[in-house]
Amino acid sequence: MLNIKDLHCEIDSKTILKGINLEVMPGEIHAIMGKNGSGKSTLSNLITGREGYTVSKGDIHYKNESILDWSPDVRSLAGIFMSFQYPVVIPGVNNTYFLKAALNAKRKSLGKKELDAAKFLKLIKEKLEIVDMDTKYLQRGVNEGFSGGEKKKNEILQMLTLEPSLSILDETDSGLDIDALKIVANGVNNFRDTKRSFIIITHYQRLLKYIEPDFVHVLFDGKIVKSGQKDLAEELEAKGYSWLQK
Repeated sequence: MLNIKDLHCEIDSKTILKGINLEVMPGEIHAIMGKNGSGKSTLSNLITGREGYTVSKGDIHYKNESILDWSPDVRSLAGIFMSFQYPVVIPGVNNTYFLKAALNAKRKSLGKKELDAAKFLKLIKEKLEIVDMDTKYLQRGVNEGFSGGEKKKNEILQMLTLEPSLSILDETDSGLDIDALKIVANGVNNFRDTKRSFIIITHYQRLLKYIEPDFVHVLFDGKIVKSGQKDLAEELEAKGYSWLQK
C-alpha cells in the first residue's frame, strides 16, 4: 500500500525528517507517536502532497508508484485521505454540495457513474448514523459554526463517504471528549477491512484504546527511533518519551 524509503525532508533550509523508513500493508493500522516538533505532521503532509517541503533524499511509493510528483488532488483521487488536527472551515459551501462533488469527482476518475441526488442522500444518511450526526449538518457550511468534536466527526464522515484506501488521521483525538472520541473510533472501526490502511498520528495512547493498531512507531527528532506493537503505546503512556532519548 505505502512504502516510504529513506525519506529526508527540509523546510526553509531546516532538516525536519532524517531518513524515515515505513511500510504500511493493506489492512494495517500504524500509529505514529512523538512529542511536538518530532516531525509527525511533516510526514503526513508529505504523504498527502502539501506544498512548502523539499524532499532532499528518499521516496514515497503508494500502490507501487512514486507519488512525489503527484499533486494533492491526484493523490486524493487515488485514494489518499487526511483528517486534520484543525479542520478547515469553508463558509458558504454546504456539506451536501461538498461531499457530493468530492464523491462524484472520485467516481468519475474511476470510470464510475456519478450518483444522483437521491442515491447520494441515501448513502450519506447511512454514513451519518455511524458518526452520530443529524441530517441538519448537511445544510450547514463545511465545519462552519461546528464545535471541535463536530468538526472531527465531520472529517470522519468525509472519510466514510469517499472510502479511501489510505487514511491518515493527524491528531484527530485532539480536543475530543470521551464520547466524541468513541464516536470517531467507531467510525474508523466500521470502515476498517483487509484492503484499507490507516496511519494514526497522536501524542497519547487514549485513542489507541478504541482503535487497536497493528504497529506503533515512535518519531523523535525526524527519525523513527522505536517500533513495536500496541504495548509500546502503553509503555509511552507510563514512561513518557524521555527514556527513548538516552
